[in-house]
Amino acid sequence: MNIKSWQRIQFLPLALLGLMALTRFDHFGSAFSLPDASLAVFFLAGLGINRLWFFTVLLLEAGLIDYLAITQFNVSDYCISPAYGFLIPAYAVLWFTGVFSKRFVSLSIGNTIKMVGLIALATTSAFVISNGSFYLLSDKIVAISLLQFTSQFSHYYPPYLISTLCYGLAALLVTKLIKSLLDTTITRTTT
Repeated sequence: MNIKSWQRIQFLPLALLGLMALTRFDHFGSAFSLPDASLAVFFLAGLGINRLWFFTVLLLEAGLIDYLAITQFNVSDYCISPAYGFLIPAYAVLWFTGVFSKRFVSLSIGNTIKMVGLIALATTSAFVISNGSFYLLSDKIVAISLLQFTSQFSHYYPPYLISTLCYGLAALLVTKLIKSLLDTTITRTTT
């Protein structure tokens, strides 16, 4: 079994499950926690694994973490509403963007810029889906004006986008570093 297959089968799924488990408890991070990496996890899973069963596993993990956070760790249930189900299409946008981004895996400068642009576009789409559905369907928001919605959007969107881009870029850089190290090691052993 080559390294690439081993990474897909064992390392990458465990790393992504672990990253979500470690970060999902706090959306924007705090002095004690990292920002939520869920969006980046779905993108990276689409990019690196692209198996529907794993998409389902990630959805189940996200739901379980949310349940445990609310019932066991006193995290507010404010975001739980009929709109909660819209997280599925929001995460699917990131997943399928990851699948589409496989064509840019060479990680050249041009391809990296394209991938970052795709991550930003997908994150924006996911934000509109998840937050738009919350504002439309939640009983916690009553008669919000467009101005108030815009204010909320401008408050929550930047950290939502920045954290996803940071996780995505960090993963791409680590991947590039590992690939470079493996290529160097293979070149040394064959000469």
